[in-house]
Amino acid sequence: MKYLNNIELLCHSSIRLNRKKKIYFDPYKIKQEYHDADFVFCTHEHYDHFSPQDIKKVITDKTIIVTVPKTKKEALTLQPDETRIITVKPNEDYKIAGLEFITLPAYNINKLFHPKQKEWVGYMVRVDGIRYYIAGDTDFIPELESIQCDVAFVPVGGMYTMNYKQAAELINTIKPKVAIPTHYGTVIGDKIDAEEFQKLVSPEIETEIIMNEEE
Repeated sequence: MKYLNNIELLCHSSIRLNRKKKIYFDPYKIKQEYHDADFVFCTHEHYDHFSPQDIKKVITDKTIIVTVPKTKKEALTLQPDETRIITVKPNEDYKIAGLEFITLPAYNINKLFHPKQKEWVGYMVRVDGIRYYIAGDTDFIPELESIQCDVAFVPVGGMYTMNYKQAAELINTIKPKVAIPTHYGTVIGDKIDAEEFQKLVSPEIETEIIMNEEE
């Protein structure tokens, strides 16, 4: 399937798109020295999403780091060219170095781990005509109901984010072509959460479990 070509879920919420541009989202527990990133996107400042020691393993001196404002100072220790550090808030549109993306809200409704006022984000990135939605750490919030995407990466582990039932509800609402469960297996949740999510997603939506088992 073309939507899954050159996509890796390395660990937890750590995603690698190896297409025309090499793009990483929330690199964490990276085992290889890739040093090939055109872009690194971080959804928020928690250690399992903004991890300097893992970002170091994927960046070059040309990498553009897209992250939230609080991490800018530390990002500059990784990429000293300030023009290549882009800080973002929700509901913004960008076209940078030929890459189009928008930021989307990501927060908890009845939990304190990811407050709305922090203005942390998810991303919608368009690569080779395919729209990838990376939810970040979020519940199923009203702002997500109108998302239109081809591939959706959504957390299923619960506690800090939506659980697999809520994630399936989101996917059945926005109806991407492909849904991929994330945020399990390391910090919270396990593969059973991904499998239960897969059972609850409408059959017309392709659901793939692609977590790197070696992680």
